[in-house]
Amino acid sequence: MAGAFTCAQLAFVVPHLGLSWDEVVYISQISRHAPAANFDPPRARGVSLIAAPVTTLTSSILTLRIYLAVASGAGLFLALLAWRSLRPAWILALAGVCYGSLWTAQYYGPQAMPDGWVAFSVLAAVGLFLRAARRQENPAAGSGVLAGLAACLAIAALVRPGDALFIAAALALAALAVPRWRQASLLAAVALGFLAGAVEWVIEAYARYGGPLARLHAAAAEQGGFALHPGLWDELRALNGPTLCRPCAVSLRYPEIGVWWLALPLIVAAGLLAARRAGRLASAMLAAGCGFAAAFQYLFLLNYAAPRFLLPAYALLAIPAADALAFVLTGAVTAAPAPSASGPGRAGGAGQAGLRPAGVMVVAAALLVQLAVQHVVLTHQVQEKVGYFGTFPKIAAELHRLGVRPPCLIKGRQDVPIAYYTGCASAPKIATVLRTRPTEPVVLLVRRGEAPPNPARGWKRHALPGSNTTLLRVTAYVSSGSAQR
Repeated sequence: MAGAFTCAQLAFVVPHLGLSWDEVVYISQISRHAPAANFDPPRARGVSLIAAPVTTLTSSILTLRIYLAVASGAGLFLALLAWRSLRPAWILALAGVCYGSLWTAQYYGPQAMPDGWVAFSVLAAVGLFLRAARRQENPAAGSGVLAGLAACLAIAALVRPGDALFIAAALALAALAVPRWRQASLLAAVALGFLAGAVEWVIEAYARYGGPLARLHAAAAEQGGFALHPGLWDELRALNGPTLCRPCAVSLRYPEIGVWWLALPLIVAAGLLAARRAGRLASAMLAAGCGFAAAFQYLFLLNYAAPRFLLPAYALLAIPAADALAFVLTGAVTAAPAPSASGPGRAGGAGQAGLRPAGVMVVAAALLVQLAVQHVVLTHQVQEKVGYFGTFPKIAAELHRLGVRPPCLIKGRQDVPIAYYTGCASAPKIATVLRTRPTEPVVLLVRRGEAPPNPARGWKRHALPGSNTTLLRVTAYVSSGSAQR
């Protein structure tokens, strides 16, 4: 399944997409191609480190896409492998299909974005937590699972500390609530893993923002504040795009193909019932609970939406969803290859059950429909972005023709990706640019038809190649510094 997941990315996403704004922010932090873009307070450095093996060597977008597609396939495989002693391999393959078939998973797999990596990390962390919890009953599990649990939470926190905090809190509460999981080693692994991953974010908070609370305040201000908000409806509207719904006032695209999202809680509930019959209720409930914990902030605390935000939740909910599908296939969830001792997280079950022809037909039909639906949405999203992202290198080429070459500065509409493709720096404030680097070429990008700010009104005006979106119908005002080159 992981191989098919990678192949789908290589076939349908990798050859087409240029770099988005967010990707440029992440990869420019460790890149030889262009100066680092401004790193916003909500972000963390994990994605930059994941992309670093490529970005330190080459500026090739295709190479980066291939690397990330292969790495995300490996990430899905390893995350499911962490559950191998808790579920049979074929049920884990079903879970892989549930996650890997989603257009969001395929679309963002080869992109330098955090959500997929959090998904793999927390899915593996929950599986390793369950395996570590039963070490007393299965010494073969080894103490290495505790180190693996801590490492997975550290990766999640390094990539996105907020998501990791919700998962770590859910695991800590589970360890305290379930007597058989009430182990100091488990709590220590969860706490130390999260802290190890979040320490970089904390250090940077002191270095750049005056401390973690100040950074959180700045992050909240940039995100529009953190407060109770019915974001569930925003996420539903953004289910099939747009990729960023801010403000989310659009109508739901293709509502007839979003039924799976509304049915997901019912599928998960059915999976919990199936897992209970198999003696695996504890592990299914933990996956479901952590999945809803991962989704909570995006469903109830943010006033905007993006489909990718829910990827960690989907990865965790894929486990009980696969349990539900397995029950339809066999009439009983089969036992995993694990000890039969009782206790939280045990595999248990009635042994290998035969497939039911009617169940096979139902599940096969459902999965084929879901694959087709998700592929339609994926194709639409890729086609929508091809022209948009493809305009950035065209604008950069035109700026090069006008004499704008590094070192240079670009500010204005879509300045971050355009600056990256041009090899320039992007600056938070144009006034700062003019004060600090007046001798370098400076480009101010404004919406076509708008007047520039006072400092740029005497600069040379150039209409740039645009696209069919008003966001990229821009005019460049180029300072005299570029003419001197």
